[in-house]
Amino acid sequence: MTETEAVIDPTVPPSGTGCVECDQVDGWWFHLRRCATCGHIGCCDTSPSQHASAHYRETGHPVVRTFEPGEDWFWDYPAGDYTDGPPLAAPEHRPVEQTVPGPAGRVPDDWRRQLH
Repeated sequence: MTETEAVIDPTVPPSGTGCVECDQVDGWWFHLRRCATCGHIGCCDTSPSQHASAHYRETGHPVVRTFEPGEDWFWDYPAGDYTDGPPLAAPEHRPVEQTVPGPAGRVPDDWRRQLH
């Protein structure tokens, strides 16, 4: 078993359909990432709040998978590079009807200026 495989739990479902922390404060996100260890859904580093990488810094869970439809890549934070991983428990991505950025109704008109 590789070091990456040891931190990935393919049986854990995602924590929801949107960024956990943004949903708590009616925030918004650009793209979503899924922790491959615990299933936490956080917003990407382009998003204003960057909750996925904050989750890594707080928990030490080093690998995320994209939570975007049509994408299947994994990112290893300590290595700063893409990595391989197994299929994860369903669902594998956010709802396709969810807007990008999202969610609909919470994205400000000047959202492009707020991206990182």
